[in-house]
Amino acid sequence: MANTYSQVNIHCVFAVKGRENIISKALQKRLFEYISGILSGKNAYPLAVGGWKDHIHILFELPTDKNIAEIVREVKASSTNWINSLGLIKGKFSWQAGYGAFSYAKSQRNNVINYILNQEQHHRVKTFKEEYLEILQKFEIDFNEQFVFEFYEE
Repeated sequence: MANTYSQVNIHCVFAVKGRENIISKALQKRLFEYISGILSGKNAYPLAVGGWKDHIHILFELPTDKNIAEIVREVKASSTNWINSLGLIKGKFSWQAGYGAFSYAKSQRNNVINYILNQEQHHRVKTFKEEYLEILQKFEIDFNEQFVFEFYEE
């Protein structure tokens, strides 16, 4: 009997609705662990989860029986419900619509993991907008800036 094998590494980026800086350091550790658990529960092996005050990066191995949209939808919905049900922020939490998804070879994984885990240092010199547009350009993705995340002056 034949089996299905794959090794697909996906880096996803998504932002807090309104780009509010509400993912505090106190919340980050718990949120990143929670998102790792969601990924594990979907058999999407979490390689790195990180981010900054207004956005998240996740790197995971895409399982053969799921697609990227399913994984991201579950991560966003479950983490939103978790934050709101526990009252971890003031007001109602939600993620912006949309996300970026980028694939990397296994040989690139360590660089991407280090990049994701060092978001605080990275954002000392680069805004989220600069970071995200740079990724889109690196992957030669045609985009209309009007339809990228809601960016506000930082």
